[in-house]
Amino acid sequence: VPNVVARLRQSTTLPSLCLRLLILTATRSGEARGARWQEIDLDKKTWAIPGERTKTKREYLVPLSKEALELLENLPVIDRQSFLFPNSKGGCLSDVLLSKTLHEIMDGVTVHGFRSSFRQWAAEQTSFPESVCEFALGHVNSNRTEAAYQRSDLFDRRRELMEVWCNYLSGDDKVVSI
Repeated sequence: VPNVVARLRQSTTLPSLCLRLLILTATRSGEARGARWQEIDLDKKTWAIPGERTKTKREYLVPLSKEALELLENLPVIDRQSFLFPNSKGGCLSDVLLSKTLHEIMDGVTVHGFRSSFRQWAAEQTSFPESVCEFALGHVNSNRTEAAYQRSDLFDRRRELMEVWCNYLSGDDKVVSI
């Protein structure tokens, strides 16, 4: 994944930038492609994905790492209602375009595979609790008993995890567990 991100950093095309944001935030393709400026709070360093665009149908607050913030700060803002990554007709980029861009860098990989890579990396290379890693992917605790007691979204811990992920993607993996 760090090699793919390094290649994506060399490009300023919207599909490349969208893929980078997707990888940096471990979000789904539709969430990244459909992101709108009104969902982004650069001051709070968050991205609030509305429930209608999440798999769980619940609003999901994504902590933005330093690199994700830098990427967003350098994107042009057409208006607060517009997509971060618009296509030529003003809609969002297609999933096919993201896949095509990715396959120009590396064959045999999928866009969704970055979420899997993130989860595997978090399990093998960090000491973050499973609940933090799962919430970082926007998953909901399906264990009703645990969910009854664990009411926090573990946002501060997820912010820490996403910074460590960003460091790993940059090749700075000195600190991989907190």
